[in-house]
Amino acid sequence: MSVLEVRGLVKSYPGFILDNISFSLEKGRIMGLIGRNGAGKTTTLKSIFNLVHPDKGEVSVFGLDMPENERAIKQRIGYAGGAVDYYKRKKLGEISSVTSAFYENWDSDAYRKYMKAFSLDESKTPSELSEGMRVKFSLTLALSHGAELLILDEPTSGLDPVSRAELLDTFIYLKDAGTSILFSTHITTDLEKCADDITYLASGRLIASKTMDGFMRESALAGHGETLEEIMVYYEKESLYEKLAD
Repeated sequence: MSVLEVRGLVKSYPGFILDNISFSLEKGRIMGLIGRNGAGKTTTLKSIFNLVHPDKGEVSVFGLDMPENERAIKQRIGYAGGAVDYYKRKKLGEISSVTSAFYENWDSDAYRKYMKAFSLDESKTPSELSEGMRVKFSLTLALSHGAELLILDEPTSGLDPVSRAELLDTFIYLKDAGTSILFSTHITTDLEKCADDITYLASGRLIASKTMDGFMRESALAGHGETLEEIMVYYEKESLYEKLAD
């Protein structure tokens, strides 16, 4: 059974259409969600969380339909992003105390483990943390209630190379423990190090959703590039040519 299924997602905005997006994520795998700004990644992620209501399509998590089972689903998923903003003057310990009340499976031992691993100090406030440390704190909160599915939106943005490498090692550790991860990022080299699958959106359309190895092999054979960055440049140029020809 797929941990996450997105089927026929359609959402229209003035000047943009997310057009028939479908993909699925299996247990214990990391899927990279790629595409340039405005490709539809954020709309897709918000639809998964029921923050955006699609015009058509369905989202199911753990075999449960969203939004009918929203509360039960959100007890089992976690989110971390590069732009999460907390109460800037509240101490991290206070924020985690409030957060823990929302989750039935909050694990204080796991919370302390990740706080220590990420060198986070409960007496600090978000305003005293770097952008990278705020990302680590949001990831700590996501991991402290035993999330079976992690949805990560640009989690390595703003991190130094060593911190990025530490996070990628953490993602691989979690994957090996059975956690599924949907990982949206512009840093394609990170995905080349850890992703099992890739879903690529361009201008609201689904270019591909398949295993990383299969996508890279087919793209190389077709002459589209040897790296994810080269492949993205190829498709975005094609999209630009199509628009200019219209």
